[in-house]
Amino acid sequence: MTGGTAEPDWFKSSYSGSQGDSCVEVAIVDAAVHVRDSGNVARPGFAVGHDGWGQFVRFAAER
Repeated sequence: MTGGTAEPDWFKSSYSGSQGDSCVEVAIVDAAVHVRDSGNVARPGFAVGHDGWGQFVRFAAER
């Protein structure tokens, strides 16, 4: 997704279940981290800056 309209490389957490219906996927690109519902990829997702994503991951790791 860098510099064009190509689809980014999406991935799920290794903690995701095998059913794949209740997970989120992320795609890390130059400008942001994109997040979407893996059970409904046609539904609009959102993007957050790298700093914000890092803060979220650190917060989640503490829980």
